[in-house]
Amino acid sequence: MHFERLVEIIKKRRETLQVTQEMLADISGVGLRTLKAFESGKGNPTAETLTKLANALGLELTFKVKLKE
Repeated sequence: MHFERLVEIIKKRRETLQVTQEMLADISGVGLRTLKAFESGKGNPTAETLTKLANALGLELTFKVKLKE
């Protein structure tokens, strides 16, 4: 999945649940500045940050790793 699509899904879910960025930052333990950067398509969130956001929003996040030799 492309990063832009991931941003769109998380932002839409937050809005559907009527959760503000401030509330999500508090619930998830992710910094507000980090969350705002993520939702604006900037920054480079870690897998841990993405997992925290997904969990707080009741979403399931799975990672697919592709290795090349």
